[in-house]
Amino acid sequence: MHQHHTWSAHAPIVPAQGRIPAREPPPQPEPSAPRPNRRRIGPTRAAAPAGASAPVESRTMASRPRSADPSSAPAPTRAEKRAAKRAARADKPRWYKQLWQVYRMTRESDPHIWVWLSLVFLGVVAVAVALGLFAWKGHAVYLGVLGVPLGLLGAMYLLMNRAERAAYARIEGKEGASSAAIGQVKRGWVFAEDPVAIDPRSHAMVFRGVGRAGVVLVAEGEPAGRLAKLVDGEKRKVNRVAPEIPVIVLTAGTGPDQVPLRKLARTIQRQRPALSKAEVAVVQSRLKAIGGLKPPIPQGIDPFRVRPDRKAMRGR
Repeated sequence: MHQHHTWSAHAPIVPAQGRIPAREPPPQPEPSAPRPNRRRIGPTRAAAPAGASAPVESRTMASRPRSADPSSAPAPTRAEKRAAKRAARADKPRWYKQLWQVYRMTRESDPHIWVWLSLVFLGVVAVAVALGLFAWKGHAVYLGVLGVPLGLLGAMYLLMNRAERAAYARIEGKEGASSAAIGQVKRGWVFAEDPVAIDPRSHAMVFRGVGRAGVVLVAEGEPAGRLAKLVDGEKRKVNRVAPEIPVIVLTAGTGPDQVPLRKLARTIQRQRPALSKAEVAVVQSRLKAIGGLKPPIPQGIDPFRVRPDRKAMRGR
């Protein structure tokens, strides 16, 4: 009898004898999520409509959007640069304007300065033409043209000399006028900007400088008695730290045995050298250790360090 078997959908399939069973395909890896584009900076663009080709984005640095920095200003244009240059030129005084200011200042103290300038210019040109007519015949025009800049140079030299006199005449007799004259001393001398000694009553003062000639004391003011005391005090200070250093005393003024302001710088520079550069540095350091002018501070309680009375504040 034949036995009928009922097949089930879950029953395994037994291969027939003599056949190789079919191999199952290897498991496929699950699709991973797409990596984000790290090079892209900025907001994501909207998707292109259907049927339109998407624009190709350039990966160069120029195509990347710049960060919006409110502090960064746009580059100035050519017009702005030209305007800035014109403003700078307008602020800077021209040489001819400075020359005109010097002439006006000189004319206030010397009203006939224009006569002397004209005479110097015309005299130099006349001498040049005369040389061309008599000494080098046939070159009068050439020497005349050459005499024009020489005449201007002579007039400028005269103007500068008279302007210097006018400037010193303005500050003559004023307090601290010697400081302006000392400032014209060239290198080789070291002067303190402030006076090293001053009399609070008469406003007499003494300036001190160190150079190859030694120590120079420039005295200024009146009366002579108070000024002499200040000078003697500074001499003692210098002799205490440098006893073998020569001390030169110059008194600025217009009286007898005094040096005018316009000749003060020249007189200091004409002093004969007596020290070497190394000795000048040593003397300068010693005088610096002494110190300069000490302002008169009243003795007593310092108002900034006074402690309040607690009992008085409480009413006791």
